[in-house]
Amino acid sequence: MAFRSLANERYNNFIRIFSLTLGLALGLVLISKVCFEQSYDSFYPNSDRIYQIQENISMEKGKLQSYGQVSGGVAPGMKAEIPEVESATRLTYIGDNEVFYTSDKRRLTGTFILADSCLFDVLPRRMIIGNAKEVLSRPLYVMVSRSIAEKIGKIENILGQSINLDGWPGRALTVGGVFEDVPKNSHLKYDVVISMSSISSFMWDGTANWVGNDRYMAYVKLIQGAEPEKLAPAFLKMQMRHIDMEELRKSGVQLSYSLLPLEELHSGSPETKRMSTILVLIAFALIFTATMNYILIVISSLVKRSKEVAVHKCYGADEKNITNRILIETLLNLVLSVTAAFVLIFAFRGTAEELLAAPLNALFSLRTVIILLLVCISVFIVAGMIPARIFSHIPVSYALKNYKETRQKWRLGLLFIQFTAAAFLVTLVVIIGKQHNLMINDNPGYEYDNLLYCNTFGVKNEQREVAIAGLRQLSSVESVATCSTLPMYGASGNNVMEIGKDQELFNIADLYSVDSDYLDIMKIEILSGKGFNRETSEPSHVLVSQSFSDKICRMLGWKEGAVGRGINVSEHGTCTIAGVYKNIRIGSLNYSDTRPSIMFYTENTSDIIIIKVKKMNQENIMQVNKELESSLPGKDIVVIPYKSSMVNLYTPSRLFRDSVLIGGIITLIISLIGLIGYTNDEVNRRSAEIAIRKVNGASVREIQLLIIDKILRIAIPALILGETLSAFTASRWMENFAEKTTLPALLFICCGIAVLTIIIMVVCMASLKVAMQNPANSIKND
Repeated sequence: MAFRSLANERYNNFIRIFSLTLGLALGLVLISKVCFEQSYDSFYPNSDRIYQIQENISMEKGKLQSYGQVSGGVAPGMKAEIPEVESATRLTYIGDNEVFYTSDKRRLTGTFILADSCLFDVLPRRMIIGNAKEVLSRPLYVMVSRSIAEKIGKIENILGQSINLDGWPGRALTVGGVFEDVPKNSHLKYDVVISMSSISSFMWDGTANWVGNDRYMAYVKLIQGAEPEKLAPAFLKMQMRHIDMEELRKSGVQLSYSLLPLEELHSGSPETKRMSTILVLIAFALIFTATMNYILIVISSLVKRSKEVAVHKCYGADEKNITNRILIETLLNLVLSVTAAFVLIFAFRGTAEELLAAPLNALFSLRTVIILLLVCISVFIVAGMIPARIFSHIPVSYALKNYKETRQKWRLGLLFIQFTAAAFLVTLVVIIGKQHNLMINDNPGYEYDNLLYCNTFGVKNEQREVAIAGLRQLSSVESVATCSTLPMYGASGNNVMEIGKDQELFNIADLYSVDSDYLDIMKIEILSGKGFNRETSEPSHVLVSQSFSDKICRMLGWKEGAVGRGINVSEHGTCTIAGVYKNIRIGSLNYSDTRPSIMFYTENTSDIIIIKVKKMNQENIMQVNKELESSLPGKDIVVIPYKSSMVNLYTPSRLFRDSVLIGGIITLIISLIGLIGYTNDEVNRRSAEIAIRKVNGASVREIQLLIIDKILRIAIPALILGETLSAFTASRWMENFAEKTTLPALLFICCGIAVLTIIIMVVCMASLKVAMQNPANSIKND
């Protein structure tokens, strides 16, 4: 009988399955995404005993801040001196998506790190070939992931092959082993591990440092039963053996170490927590709305099916039989909906993976599947038991008379929930879109609209000068400059000191070297002093930001300003402040670096070439690319529009916006399906009343207002509640950003009016047929 009902009520069943499919498809994927985010780093054996070493530092009694990078000597020091530390390791990144070449000149890319021989003792990966401890103890040897090994050639023939990094020519690296790929739900991602003993071939060797050069990510595995919060005294004693703590104190620096659980590095961050909370709310809104809509459509058929149920009771069916039938119908509909949902997910797999920034197979782990199964069971219980209880209590007497359902509160209540969810998500979409537009169009303190850039790391200065001269000859190029780092990608840190004194005043964002054309091409405004120029600038000259000038003048009592003053900067030595530039944003609005910044003048060219073209189009980009390829043969050339990179900084925000947008559209569709069903049921139930009103002179508009009036009584409060929830949720989400878009009351009013307008239009269209039909037919049929 349950199967027969699927065929007999094709339209109603299609609507039920369709709305449930839409809600489950996106809802289950979003829940999977949240489970994936919360599962980060839990795949490591004994992950509950693994911790990242945090450096806690404050300067001049400032706020204590924690960083996930330490000096090179800290991790091995903990292993050697603290009994509770079972093993320790340290690593540092060389770069993401670094270009490298195989021995047969094939071009590949991968993420490279330098790590010591204990890496896989703390963060184990299955070894496919080779002994990791031996390989990572030998200079210029590497371990590669399975995926990289397969790209190079057959895994069994991989040992002894060499690879060469594009940015470090002449440094052949020998493959000594292969490890299983790092899973996607790891905060630490890498493809190639270079032995730490090779570090001097790539950068300054700070592996023995206890203060400064804190570029190393360090991890420890504690012995069973060790409590990290009780290790603070041991950490302090270790520091005192290797660091002059009194000298640090005199220089205004407070330095200590703590341990952060590995599993909390990603899932425990405020950004992940806020994002997960919002995604759960969206998923709940989708699935709950779809479930309520399913119930609404099922119970709307009560008038038609009441006589059928009563007849069954006349032939001996009890409440249990009726309940079982409704539950089986619900189960069949749910199975079809879940199946269709997964078909829909895999049909749009590319879109789903882009939105979630993870492959689908990584999302659906055993733990996630169990959670999704529990969600589906919950949907079944709610969607099945409520209609089953109502249908099983239909009296036998309804078999002998027509039944008119007069209790409408439950249906209006379901619509109230759906309208609230729709208003919540539609408004949230608008707010997230507004914040995203602010981020990609915000003024960072410099101009970048017609800028291209290319990283030429590893190229000799003479070759770069030839390339720049060639670029300046192009008719499409307006100007060319070079720099060491781009502001949008953040900056390293150094400390500022007064000349003749060791006390560190404050930490700065170091933009390193720029040439004399840099400020002009970036349109960075000089507030006082002079910018760099070839005639008068010297290698010891620096430019500082307005916040740098204000801070040092306040601290040292420089009433006449900072221009012309001398300072010491760690790593650079004695410098002279030649000018002060207007503050620029370092990093992005997501991760804005609020430290004062500094630039150093260089007479030579720097690694990054910045090209300003007269017009940004594909032809000019190709022309620049061709010139660089001809000037720098053998160098991997990638010319990138600055603006596209700036937009890519906010890809997570865009993907989140798109997820909410799809969720909002689906929720609105589901709500409107429920609204159409309610309106059709309402006009059919009141068809005789409407006909009599028409006979007595009521117009079509008056008939529609009769239906709309009841909808408005629940729609307006529901929309107000939805707008309130969206305001609260959006404010929590925007805590991730340094600069936030405004949320005027008018925005919420307009969003509420827009949703209300759609609701009214749907009701008008759904009730138009009955409002215009011949009243005689309605009275006769009734």
